[in-house]
Amino acid sequence: MFRNPILPGFYPDPSICRVGDDYYMVTSTFEYFPGVPIFHSKDLVHWRQLGHVLDRPSQLNLDGIPCSKGIYAPTLRYHDGVFYMITTMVESATSERKNFFVTATDPAGPWSDPYWLKDAPGIDPSLFFDDDGKAYYTGNRKPPSGQQYPKHMEIWLQELDLETKQLVGPKYSLWDGALKQAHAQEGPHLYKVNGWYYLLIAEGGTGFTHAVTVARSQSITGPYEPCKMNPILTHRHLGQNYGIVNVGHADIVETQNGEWWMVCLASRPYGGPYRNMGRETFLVPMAWENGWPVVNPGKGIVEWESARPNLPEHRWPTLPACDNFDAPELDLRWNFIRTPRGDFWSLSERPGYLRLRLKPETTTGTDNPSFVGRRQQHMSFSVRTALEFAPRSDNEAAGMILLQSSDFQYRLECGMSGDAAEIRLVMREQGEERVLASRPLPSASGLAPARLYLKAEAIGQSYHFYYATAAEAWEMLHEDADGTILSTDKAGGFVGAYVGLFASANGRTSSNYADFDWFEYLPVED
Repeated sequence: MFRNPILPGFYPDPSICRVGDDYYMVTSTFEYFPGVPIFHSKDLVHWRQLGHVLDRPSQLNLDGIPCSKGIYAPTLRYHDGVFYMITTMVESATSERKNFFVTATDPAGPWSDPYWLKDAPGIDPSLFFDDDGKAYYTGNRKPPSGQQYPKHMEIWLQELDLETKQLVGPKYSLWDGALKQAHAQEGPHLYKVNGWYYLLIAEGGTGFTHAVTVARSQSITGPYEPCKMNPILTHRHLGQNYGIVNVGHADIVETQNGEWWMVCLASRPYGGPYRNMGRETFLVPMAWENGWPVVNPGKGIVEWESARPNLPEHRWPTLPACDNFDAPELDLRWNFIRTPRGDFWSLSERPGYLRLRLKPETTTGTDNPSFVGRRQQHMSFSVRTALEFAPRSDNEAAGMILLQSSDFQYRLECGMSGDAAEIRLVMREQGEERVLASRPLPSASGLAPARLYLKAEAIGQSYHFYYATAAEAWEMLHEDADGTILSTDKAGGFVGAYVGLFASANGRTSSNYADFDWFEYLPVED
């Protein structure tokens, strides 16, 4: 048996491909940098991260990108010795969507700089390589004849010239979905199975009514016949209190043993209809009957536990729960908000520590703050760190942050109050801030103690915040804070919650810095 999700935490829009006995998968990253994590598996259940596809500023400029914009829905494909990752860059709520792809011969990189595609409207691009060697692009767009209802979209296709890296020839309208009132036809993937072209798409938006539908044709340009069993996968009929919700945006793969499997996104609400971890990656079996895909035959839903794929089990070494910042590079689980600008972080200036320099930028704007964070991956968890920081003025602060967006977050920070240092918990909800609790920090000079320990524990949606001036001598700062403000259901958007470290001069310049000796993230049993 295996247990879902196979990628817990904010890993939405999975796309998968197989090369021999190896499987590779990518997911969306929106405003976070590096972009598009790439994973490797031998058995479809256990995955290790190889790196990021977009790990250089020359590949990914996220300057000024609002929350939940940026990189949408990548597709990963392999053809003739080359890996292709194609995706959408969304600069704002109203701007044009820009589509591009990058290539690599090694999935661990390096990947090329982007090839930007001209006249490629819409989002969620995908690539398909036909038997004759031709390559095709699919995406979504507004129907040329006009939208018949709000968010009415269609899937379109055009040939891609692999030499010029541009779209060529006519555009073809393929399909506008099976669920006419479901809206938001997107996430197309093309496959060829037993002489038929299958078009798998997402419909109904990425919320509660999300669904997977399919159509087929004997010609790549259509016409496409919808499956009478559509949607072939959804959980909207199970109710909003079901443990796995908003299932959709799928990709499929055939194993070397002839089995078929589907990866898809879904969320795990808890403490009510609250999805703090955003959309995660799940695995579900699939079969073919009468020329159509049947998802999880006999059940038709994504389950918590399922029988494992018929592949040799292949586990990877367990990742450490504590990062002691002893390595020359940041662990692959760490991310920045937007493209990092300036030398604001270092692992070498003080070996064994992560040094964050205070920047004027904050975690409440659309700039690149002095922040590193990692995904929340469990409903209940504990995070701890050891901080050495001496604030010099009332605008300086550093510490731990639990972040959903620029307007919804908790900051457990060390700062100044008058002439003395203090520890405080700041809650930011709907863009408004208030200090939930504060305590003066003992110091004869008024500065912070030489070392300060910070801890946050979440038991479901109940969050508790602690501090200590001596190891393990924890003192409660605030008990039972509301964790639901870190859910997409209150904050909106498409990302999941992060936990991390920050340092800010809050609009001013500063030469100060904060040193973090270690950072620990542990799941906690409810």
